Amino acid sequence: MKRPRKQMSTGDRTILGHISKRGNSYLRMLFIQAARVILVRPANWPKHGFGAWLVRAAQRLHPKVLAAALANKLARIAWTVLGARA
Repeated sequence: MKRPRKQMSTGDRTILGHISKRGNSYLRMLFIQAARVILVRPANWPKHGFGAWLVRAAQRLHPKVLAAALANKLARIAWTVLGARA
């Protein structure tokens, strides 16, 4: 898994970048599927740490774009957790 690009923040808006098509395509597919599973059940969004972010993003993004954005966020969380172990 490639390291995600650094985030860029301007004011109150955080720009995380995109999921690149480089790296492990199977792992990328798993992150997209995990994001779609989370998006299927909006009632469970508050259980996850990014419930408020999901509600705001769902109002302005296409569902497939939202799934990619959530997958990007999940990949960044996974990268941070794996990096913290070392």
